[in-house]
Amino acid sequence: MAPWIYLLITSLSQSVRKGMFLLNFEIIKNGLPLLFQGATVTLSIVLISLILGTLLGFIICLMRISDNKILSSISFLYTWIFRGIPLLILLFIFYYATPFDIRLSSINAAIIALTINNAAYSAEYIRSGMLAVKKGQIEAAEAIGMTPVQIMMRIRIPQTIRIIIPPYISNATSFLKQSAQVSVITVPDLMMNATSLFSTTYTVWETLGVAAVFYLLMTSLLMIFQSWVEKKLDIVKVNGA
Repeated sequence: MAPWIYLLITSLSQSVRKGMFLLNFEIIKNGLPLLFQGATVTLSIVLISLILGTLLGFIICLMRISDNKILSSISFLYTWIFRGIPLLILLFIFYYATPFDIRLSSINAAIIALTINNAAYSAEYIRSGMLAVKKGQIEAAEAIGMTPVQIMMRIRIPQTIRIIIPPYISNATSFLKQSAQVSVITVPDLMMNATSLFSTTYTVWETLGVAAVFYLLMTSLLMIFQSWVEKKLDIVKVNGA
């Protein structure tokens, strides 16, 4: 058992016995700057990885729906492999096992691993959205002489965005929470800084508890943003979506 996990269990049991609501606000006050700094790193890494992952996912999607069997097969293999490999393993690979003696910083390794992981899921979201566009619209566009690029830009992409917004932002919310795993390769994110504070103060609620509030606030903002975008795009939400 990792030392910090043992400390967490011990501190948690002591906090419960003493009363979990007896918080030491001095520890919270002193730890807030470090937690804010960690939250900034978390948001930066997640935002960069989401943007790069979406762009890569779009390319992978185009490969998957193309008539070229080689490109389609490569795309299928990519999504199969990187949706099946845990993010934690990818983090260790890119931080500890890069070839040719290439040494990546912990942040760069985290961004690469998160991007590759996110792209595999984004590709499937985008593909499902594009396949949902009615075939009749595509045929009508071809009949009036629109080029494949025009069809993609004017018909496929706009409708795909409207279709995939709810599941995509839900995935981004989960992605934000999963990003806490980057702390295992010493990325100074919110989780890493909260764990560091915990290991020096031996207090759960004043460190990890406050970090949980930070994560809750960030995910709540994403949910609010999702609702706002859905209203702007006039998306009708289906039960269970």
